[in-house]
Amino acid sequence: MTADQHAVTGLAGDGARHTSRTTVAIITRNRRDSVLHTLDRLAELPERPPVIVVDNGSDDGTADAVRAHPAGAEVLCPGRNTGALGRTLAVRHARTPYVAFSDDDSWWAPGALTTAARLLDDHPDLGLVAARTLVGPDNTEDPLNAVLANSPLPPSDRFPGRPVLGFLACAVVVRRSAYLEAGGYHPLLFFGAEETLLAYDLTAAGWGVTYTPELTAHHHPDAATARPGRSPLLQRNEALTGWLRRPLRVALRRTATLAGAAARGEPGATAALLGLLARIPPALAKRHPLPADVEHAIGLLERPARTPSAVRPGTHQP
Repeated sequence: MTADQHAVTGLAGDGARHTSRTTVAIITRNRRDSVLHTLDRLAELPERPPVIVVDNGSDDGTADAVRAHPAGAEVLCPGRNTGALGRTLAVRHARTPYVAFSDDDSWWAPGALTTAARLLDDHPDLGLVAARTLVGPDNTEDPLNAVLANSPLPPSDRFPGRPVLGFLACAVVVRRSAYLEAGGYHPLLFFGAEETLLAYDLTAAGWGVTYTPELTAHHHPDAATARPGRSPLLQRNEALTGWLRRPLRVALRRTATLAGAAARGEPGATAALLGLLARIPPALAKRHPLPADVEHAIGLLERPARTPSAVRPGTHQP
């Protein structure tokens, strides 16, 4: 049995013992009712996974409410909004070999975590598996499912599923050691399009990143909580990813795109551009261009034949 295959036990809130090898990690901020609903769903899973909730600076009593919930989640309070880095904080605290990410409005289908652990057990070079996502009470297929299922990247005999360079952050299971080796989500991005860079870094390090539709996650987003100005933020982070990993021509092109949006007065674009310009020097200091084979794979995804309207920003397929 490898280090990634040991079972970890711990007391659940109702006295049962956790036997899952997969911890569920959630980041939340000022969404108490939503995260409690998610904990209700996770507590119903047959795997009884341990749960870590990172409270990103809530002021609505989220942390106390989560501690009182019978799911017995561990609560981490960094004291500020850490954005996507909250997931890395949770991974560092996890005591299981695998970590499944949920948002405060998403959860896993019964049996999905068991299946994910089996796949990761059987394929020691598999670093991340992305799930099929069903949206809302009608279980509508997320459009991203079809995009990932039709990835133009060639199948690999080493890994199950379809190789991809993007995923939905609230519907993946990672190998803890691979995630930490790759550095987790990058601190310069904070939030938005952060999945792409992690997929690049995992792949560059030799880890498999695949879409595996036999895993199912449920996502019930609340339209009322949509973040304003998210599109310019995504453009900022796509440009930052270029400065961190891609050829300079890509970084310059994406920077020019955001500058054009700012010149046209698009909402949020000027602030995003200023944020990008402030981050370019540290991005250059931490720049590590991707290996040629990863750039080749990105090229397959960026071919004009890809349908832009079918792709969600932040999942790489631009």
